[in-house]
Amino acid sequence: MSSLNALMIAIEMAARKRDEARQMLRERQHAFDAAKSQIEQLESYSLEMQQRWGASEGAAMKPEVMFHHRQFMERLQHAVNLQTKVVADQSIRLETAQKALMATELRLSSLNKVVEARRRDIALTQMRRDQKQTDERAALQFIGRTFGMQFQEI
Repeated sequence: MSSLNALMIAIEMAARKRDEARQMLRERQHAFDAAKSQIEQLESYSLEMQQRWGASEGAAMKPEVMFHHRQFMERLQHAVNLQTKVVADQSIRLETAQKALMATELRLSSLNKVVEARRRDIALTQMRRDQKQTDERAALQFIGRTFGMQFQEI
């Protein structure tokens, strides 16, 4: 029975670790979604700026304005590139959290299977013990009736 109690404690710990892994996965998913949303906003804004400035290409603009626009677009593209790296990093972290959750769920499942096997073994052992006692009583009663002896049960 003590090994069963130890297994139950191990199951409780594994369940806590699984819950922690689930929480971590939720956090990683949220961070990934936020990073992806931000890159989509940056790309959308960049496209909007390109369209806005593309419509006025035929218009005469001062070289300073064109210079500042080009500089702004380069900075915006740099921000998109940085955010692309952030999304890739968050994707890796998300995948790692998913694998960690799967590992903790597998551990918990394995421990539950071991406990169930132990319980079946304990139940089978108890059933065999009860059957042995029943057989012994029946044998003693048979001997007592057959030979006219009286036996006391222990």
